[in-house]
Amino acid sequence: MRFFSDNAAPVADAVLAAMAAANKVDTAYAGDALSQGLDKAFSDLFETRVAAHWVSTGTAANALALGALCQPWRSVVCHRDAHINNDEAGAPEFFTHGAKLLAAEGEGAKITPASIRDVIDQIANDVHRVQPAAISITNATEYGLVYGPDEVGAIGALARERGLGLHMDGARFANAVAHLGCTPADVTWRAGVDVLSFGFVKNGGMSAEAIVFFKPELAAEVAIRRKRAGHLLSKGRYLAAQIHAMLADDLWLHNARAANAAAARIGAAAPARLCHPVQANEIFLRLDAAEAARLRAQGFDFYDWAPGEARFVTSWSQAAGEVDALATAIAAL
Repeated sequence: MRFFSDNAAPVADAVLAAMAAANKVDTAYAGDALSQGLDKAFSDLFETRVAAHWVSTGTAANALALGALCQPWRSVVCHRDAHINNDEAGAPEFFTHGAKLLAAEGEGAKITPASIRDVIDQIANDVHRVQPAAISITNATEYGLVYGPDEVGAIGALARERGLGLHMDGARFANAVAHLGCTPADVTWRAGVDVLSFGFVKNGGMSAEAIVFFKPELAAEVAIRRKRAGHLLSKGRYLAAQIHAMLADDLWLHNARAANAAAARIGAAAPARLCHPVQANEIFLRLDAAEAARLRAQGFDFYDWAPGEARFVTSWSQAAGEVDALATAIAAL
């Protein structure tokens, strides 16, 4: 019973069917009708004109997006536990050709205008210091917490005040929107986000993520960066097909709601053990080594996050019986 990562979840049937339907001769790279239709599909979803590119990984989405916002001689402010800082093997620095990441603090991997100012206000405006160019936030965060529209809006206002771009790492964007119950627009461009990495792989996709540009003029440069970085797939229609299938009938949101509901069920089984509130599809619990061993002996797979702390991740397709079994096992510890 696997609660290790939503990256290992199955591909949704609708996604597989869409890829099969795309299995015919068409224009190569991103010139096919499906790829060309992404701008409209995302513009409809976000209620404004956007441009969108597919890529094959979340790391590429984040790094290419940051490359559009940050020159090599400047920097990006993010949380010290952000995925771009700790889990992407220097890809943001590589794709920006040397930009620096500046780590800010915040509870549950969330940064605030105050914690951002703590970082950037210390930087003297002279040639000896790397000047900030962008802010990156993760929604939902690495600890499963969600930024609401007001929180994003406060950071967006600071970004505009300081002339900084704002990027959102949305590997679990669907889970965040499902928790908030707001529109996708409310927590992105209306709150000041310039570029979104919109994750699909964790939520029922197979190998497709999207970079959504709320400033469409940024997209042309990233199209070249995507090719230069080796992420312009010759049969891009198969990636575009996945994304269209996820957007159709709000499958992305339906799947995220299912994953969130499973996580809430597990979190409710042992509220005193929670390290953080359960807002998306990740549960962080206090477990000692013996307790973790007892759960594994019962067939549960999960991640040892830190000493005395474990992470459980639910997926869109998690079987109800597995969820109930884990909740019962945790409650019985």
